[in-house]
Amino acid sequence: MSSQEEQVQQRAANLDAIIRHGVAPYPSRFERQHTVSELVATHQEKSHDALESEQPRTVTGGRILAIRSFGKANFLVLSDGRSKLQVYVRQDALPPLDFQIFELLDFGDWVGVEGRLFRTRTNELTIWAGRLHFLAKCLLPLPEKWHGLTDVETRYRQRYLDLAVNPEARRVFEVRSRVVSAIRELMTARGFLEVETPMMQPIAGGALARPFRTHHNALDMDLYLRVAPELYLKRLVVGGMERVFEINRNFRNEGISTQHNPEFTMMEFYQAYADYRDLMTMTEELLPAVAHRAIGTDQITFGDHQLSLAAPYARLSLRQAASAAASDRLNQAITEADLRDRDRAAAVAGRLGIDVRPGHGAGKIATGIFEALCEDGLRQPTFVYDFPTEVSPLSKQKADDPDTVERFELYIGGFEVANAFSELNDPLEQRRRFEAQLDDRASGDLEAHEMDEDYIRALEYGLPPTAGEGVGIDRLVMLLTNCPSIRDVILFPLLRKRD
Repeated sequence: MSSQEEQVQQRAANLDAIIRHGVAPYPSRFERQHTVSELVATHQEKSHDALESEQPRTVTGGRILAIRSFGKANFLVLSDGRSKLQVYVRQDALPPLDFQIFELLDFGDWVGVEGRLFRTRTNELTIWAGRLHFLAKCLLPLPEKWHGLTDVETRYRQRYLDLAVNPEARRVFEVRSRVVSAIRELMTARGFLEVETPMMQPIAGGALARPFRTHHNALDMDLYLRVAPELYLKRLVVGGMERVFEINRNFRNEGISTQHNPEFTMMEFYQAYADYRDLMTMTEELLPAVAHRAIGTDQITFGDHQLSLAAPYARLSLRQAASAAASDRLNQAITEADLRDRDRAAAVAGRLGIDVRPGHGAGKIATGIFEALCEDGLRQPTFVYDFPTEVSPLSKQKADDPDTVERFELYIGGFEVANAFSELNDPLEQRRRFEAQLDDRASGDLEAHEMDEDYIRALEYGLPPTAGEGVGIDRLVMLLTNCPSIRDVILFPLLRKRD
């Protein structure tokens, strides 16, 4: 029998003994007066004499993270997930049943404690226990406290265990909560209305992505899980809701990486009478404000890099960036004009070892070169703007350059954090773009956009000049918490099934 199996058996035996003592093994509730964190925050700075004078009393509870015995002196360490507090347990200070319960406790159990606060000879803030209440048994051993939970896959699969023994895990998700709250408050303060749009849609639209598919039995119709809320949010602008936003869950049936999870969270917003340059300015104002509310600063560490979220951000044309990077890599002058010509762009990509499919035009090839050569190097916040029309079916073309749209992506830490553009509001041009996407789909591009007749109909009722943006919540939290993987900032990331 393994040590793990012996521990499980011993813990089960201890629970049976507790029950034989007439103690409810899983009580319904416990009247807690203070959390461990509240006690630490209130009394941590008080001296021994101040505590002896005040004799502050409490009723608190938490998980046991340590049990130590030194003759008649016994100690527990309780945690509420944020803070830890020592408990002093003496047999002559407890009712007999309570001390019998103490002797049957295991590392990881939940208990309630009644007592007064004092300082030990080593000056540690401690509760002198007068009562002990059993709340729940931890039947499976937790990782040893001095090792913690270090196996990454176990942390993702058993997030409850990660949170129980790794305080840093809890901090990440507290930051995430503050990020979402800050975005909601800041957007509302700017006059944006928070809305909700369908998560099951008859057409997978609003982004170039492969969708998840489901079926509604009563209506006998196939539906898609939302890849983006974009087309529904712009319908609302058509209806006169000039500033709308949604903190939304999106689902994309694509690969998994340190930056991609099939289910992820974005904040997407639309503002009438604005263009993509207005949103650059707004983004430079929004992100540092969110950072200050979430972590108290807009100066962050991500990996080995010190990053500043303070404005202004660098600005870089996509074709300029791609041609400059290709020139450096090939030690030969590559011009923007080269990347606008399909054959010349394909030749450059071939020399760079970048795959080019038969249906790819010059715009898609130029974008592929940029992604391969430039993305990883964009550490400080950088707006990459003016994307090829070919890869932007929902964006407005530049008046003097129909092969280019008014679009930007914001890169921080080497990956995309936001995507925005001036919205295409010409229904005839939008139909032509959708038809071009259908041609791409017919040639095997499963991420190409489908035709959405109702959306075109909405545009025919008139969409005013509008700009829209999506901000990746998960990736923003990665940056603010210095987490290298998106799985670190999603409580329950999708993982391959174990045998």
